[in-house]
Amino acid sequence: MKFTKATRKQAKLRLALTGPSGSGKTWGALQIAKGIGGKCVVIDTEEGSSDLYDHLHDFDVIDLRPPFSPEAYIEAIAAAEQAGYEIIIVDSVTHCWSGPGGCLEILEDVAKAQFRGNTWSAFSVITPRWRAFVDKLLRSPAHVICCGRSKTETAQVDDHGKKKVAKLGMKLEARDGLEFEFTCVLDIIHDGHYATVSKDRTGLFAGDPKPITSDTGKRLAEWLSGGTASPVVLPAARAKAATAAQGTPPLVETIRSTIAAATTVKKLGAITDRLDALVSEDKITGDEWSALTDEVNARHDEIEPAAVSDK
Repeated sequence: MKFTKATRKQAKLRLALTGPSGSGKTWGALQIAKGIGGKCVVIDTEEGSSDLYDHLHDFDVIDLRPPFSPEAYIEAIAAAEQAGYEIIIVDSVTHCWSGPGGCLEILEDVAKAQFRGNTWSAFSVITPRWRAFVDKLLRSPAHVICCGRSKTETAQVDDHGKKKVAKLGMKLEARDGLEFEFTCVLDIIHDGHYATVSKDRTGLFAGDPKPITSDTGKRLAEWLSGGTASPVVLPAARAKAATAAQGTPPLVETIRSTIAAATTVKKLGAITDRLDALVSEDKITGDEWSALTDEVNARHDEIEPAAVSDK
């Protein structure tokens, strides 16, 4: 076993800007790109909305049209990388999930064609395609800024014996867990285009909400360049290397055993909720979350014929 001194490596930006329509995500992304500096391109799925901000920064546009499949996004990102762009803004990732021809529409089509309408089973086809898109974002040699729409999340709660709908806050419109992949996630509100931080590994955004400016990009660039140079390593390779060096973490093994022992869909649902909580608390990695979610889906397919009711 070899011990090495902990050092922060130079990194490329992986930033998510979330907010409702009109909150200023595109504007904020371009301000940050301006502060970082470098050749910039916007992968625009918003009917050319980025063109409205041509006065903010010098950038090019890839006008991405439906169908918004993961493969279409991957192709656009690859084209931007080949063209030598140093900053790639994806505006927006929401369309890859819920837009025309996106993952949810593909899910319905696959469920009908291959799984007799069972959308849960169809996730075994969709998950690898979505994961390939996420991996493309993570392994890009460019800085990546992703814009994503958010909406109000609600839930039915018990209020002294009466059921009522409660607002839980804003939630990114994408597959659960995407926000955990980023170095930093900023949530933008309408009033003044102020940003609040929901995830921050940089330590730059503590305190009250602040407006996004080009100085935000400059601060991020300084933080990113503060470490030692590091080669780009694919997420799968990182996970494989870590597993080879350290073995599978005990917590992951415990969860796998729990998944294998589950006999009802209700139990699997509880495990899924627990996985979301663990990754949000940084107790498991994004790669571990993805692999365990796949195991939950596979176990669901095994027990579903025997699962008469979970009420």
